[in-house]
Amino acid sequence: MRGSCGIGDRPAAGDGTLIEIEGLTKRFGTFTAVDHVSFAVARGEVLGFLGPNGAGKSTTMRMLASFVVPTEGTARICGHDVQTDSVAARRHLGFLPEGAPTYPDMTVTGFLHFCAGMRGYRGAERVRRVQAALALTGLEPVRLQPVETLSKGFKRRVGLAQALLHDPPVLVLDEPTDGLDPNQKHEVRTLIRRMAPEKAIVISTHILEEVDAVCTRAIIIAHGKIVADATPAALQERHPSGKLDDVFRQLTTERAH
Repeated sequence: MRGSCGIGDRPAAGDGTLIEIEGLTKRFGTFTAVDHVSFAVARGEVLGFLGPNGAGKSTTMRMLASFVVPTEGTARICGHDVQTDSVAARRHLGFLPEGAPTYPDMTVTGFLHFCAGMRGYRGAERVRRVQAALALTGLEPVRLQPVETLSKGFKRRVGLAQALLHDPPVLVLDEPTDGLDPNQKHEVRTLIRRMAPEKAIVISTHILEEVDAVCTRAIIIAHGKIVADATPAALQERHPSGKLDDVFRQLTTERAH
């Protein structure tokens, strides 16, 4: 398996575009959680997908990762439709869901070996992949501990490590620094910046400092709809204070009335 869209993959629309979302919609009964969301993400972009709790961020990410079936619309990863060609799409995706599930009685190394095996790695290659993921995420000091004994921050890093095992070209990270202390947040953000030139990365978050720290672009979603899509600098210009939190508050509350 490769860390880039390989030979035989359908080309994505547009030069370097690895994620395409068109009219993505999800309804739960009469409630519309995501309402005709469309955007694309190219290689080298780190997109901050922002919104208050309940705005539709996680639902959008889960549809992109093939965990939730859309009511309408399409999403493609490296040209592969996440509904009709989901296996191929997932091969190119590293996904860190919110509250990433693990097997708590497994050690960190054991869990990562299990994940690598599920992705088809065997023998020396599996060992190499696990060791690289441990090193990237700073998990070597706790590699022999059961996952259930780890702090919330370390558990979050275990989730990130499994998303990186196959060196995917597309990363979708739902609250990647949740539960991490300031030093750990700095380490994860440094890692994201280091990987960014070769990947398309989406970070779903409600933490605005994440945008200033690592994102080249930001989308703000409120009540299931995109209300802004621009660079962080351009967004800051939308409010006299020049502060992203004021822009965020203005955009996500004015639609509520």
